[in-house]
Amino acid sequence: MPKDRYRVLFVASHPVQYASPLFRRMAEHPRLDIQVAYCGLQGAEAAVDREFGVEVKWDVPLLEGYPWVHVPNRSPWPGLGRFFGLFNPGLWKLVRGGNYDAVFSYTGYAYLSFWILALAAKLSRVPLLSSTDAYNLGGANPTRWKSLLKRFCLPFVYRLYDVVVAPSEATICFVESLGVPRKRIMFTPGGFDADWWAREADRSDRSETRARWGIPAKSPVILFCAKLTPRKRPQDLLRAFAKIDAVDCFLVFAGEGPLRKALEIEAKALGVSRRVVFLGFVNQTQLPAVYRASELFVLPSEWDGAPLVVCEAMSCGCPVVLSDAIPGRLELVRHGDTGLVYPCGNVHALAFLLRQVLQNPEQLIRLSSSAAERMKTWSLGAYADGLVRAFDHVVPLPTGLTKEQEA
Repeated sequence: MPKDRYRVLFVASHPVQYASPLFRRMAEHPRLDIQVAYCGLQGAEAAVDREFGVEVKWDVPLLEGYPWVHVPNRSPWPGLGRFFGLFNPGLWKLVRGGNYDAVFSYTGYAYLSFWILALAAKLSRVPLLSSTDAYNLGGANPTRWKSLLKRFCLPFVYRLYDVVVAPSEATICFVESLGVPRKRIMFTPGGFDADWWAREADRSDRSETRARWGIPAKSPVILFCAKLTPRKRPQDLLRAFAKIDAVDCFLVFAGEGPLRKALEIEAKALGVSRRVVFLGFVNQTQLPAVYRASELFVLPSEWDGAPLVVCEAMSCGCPVVLSDAIPGRLELVRHGDTGLVYPCGNVHALAFLLRQVLQNPEQLIRLSSSAAERMKTWSLGAYADGLVRAFDHVVPLPTGLTKEQEA
């Protein structure tokens, strides 16, 4: 029989607004005794986000409701996004002396601290688990040398994990292609607090939000909510918006990033700047009202693993128009049912979809209802239960064998 309760160490690079509700739920789970270790506190403490280009401090509680510890970062060049940016030697002692049943890494292999963690887990004979939403070797910032390096290194990295948690069929196929047996890959929908987003959206006042934006209450609004970076392709949406020639329609950009100035200039050149609103960075407590005040949410990305902004919009009843280059969300956004999908980079196809759906209010209502209903199947509890099943699979039984080995 599996253990009644698992003592699990979760290691994360820094607090994330999506992960904290999940940790709180797992702390309440009857079969989990968790400890969260952070390699840094960016997000809980104000810090400049490299892609947003502005100082960010999330306005939701990130460090409440679960046990956590900050493992000091001894890197001479501290920060996210570089291999030596996280060097947390204290992870060694934490793992080796913690008497954990399993270690779950939310810290990527591209940090030195991951290798400290992995080595400590392996030498302690503690199962090591992780999750990924990757679906190809390209990644967010693809280069030829990075792809070649990944092709060589990733099969070794992923074989270190006793279980890999994947949120989509696209990710499962990718991880299998790296040589990981299917029995060591577990499908679990992403841990996302859909109830919170729906509840906060219901509490918002659509007319009041529109008034703050200077947009008439009855004008259709198309929303882009993401970082204004090249891989998100916000310029595709701007150009498609200019093509639909709907004089009462508005486009709202919620987010910051290096492309903002170029988008503002192009909006003027296209003659639509009067109907394009740039909100800048929007903190989490304000986002449900943003989604509820919009008719459509569009994500034109050329690469995105399994972006949770899609879940945010759908939970708030905002239909999603999605680029087909985001396979990690195509199981959620089913074309014509819970949203719409178009070929990435095809501005004409995107404009056609936008024009078609905005001219069909009944379709908008149906898509909104279907999207919200689809997200009701996602919950933090279901994700936590999925992780418990993963621990059942890899944590040794009293016989010294795992459930898989006994089978």
